[in-house]
Amino acid sequence: MTDALPTLKEADALRADIYRLLATLLRQPPDTELLSWLAELAIEQDGSRLAECWQSLAVAANGANTEGLQRAHFRHLVGVIQGEVVPYASWYRNGELMEAALVALRQDLKVLGFERSEHTRDPEDHLAALCEVMAMLIDVESSEQGYFFSQHLAPWAASCFADLGQVDTAFYAALGQLGSAFMESEQARLRVDAGHTPVRILEP
Repeated sequence: MTDALPTLKEADALRADIYRLLATLLRQPPDTELLSWLAELAIEQDGSRLAECWQSLAVAANGANTEGLQRAHFRHLVGVIQGEVVPYASWYRNGELMEAALVALRQDLKVLGFERSEHTRDPEDHLAALCEVMAMLIDVESSEQGYFFSQHLAPWAASCFADLGQVDTAFYAALGQLGSAFMESEQARLRVDAGHTPVRILEP
């Protein structure tokens, strides 16, 4: 007889999926399949900012094409030297890349057992990578979610997404607005879940 694996609550599973979607769209432009899926999203309008942002993303996806988004992704988030938005914690928190925020992040990732993928050239403090870590923490129902978010996302992620929300490509502006709203909702949720006292990661 085997023990049944615990299943994530529906709300937490959705949170993890949203983090993964944000990470995917920050790392690379959507392919035709993902763009079509986004365009066909049926959004329940409940009057919340999140619902409005999802609707805006769906509308923008419906009016976009993959070739145009490839160029826009490079211009907004990559660039020859850097994009219009620089999605790294150390840039937003320290004013330079590869600074103190990245060092602190690497220490916590080591404690949590995360290793940098050999397939990526981006430093670990890229916003997409942090969203991926949050998705994995939710997947395993880790008690460290609140601490990790408060230390490595809360101080800057909403601002970065808000800056993306100001770009001149409707799809990426909608993505930025959605990300900003989601970060704000996560901060409120995790603050409550943690009882206002984030769990601190300790060396084993």
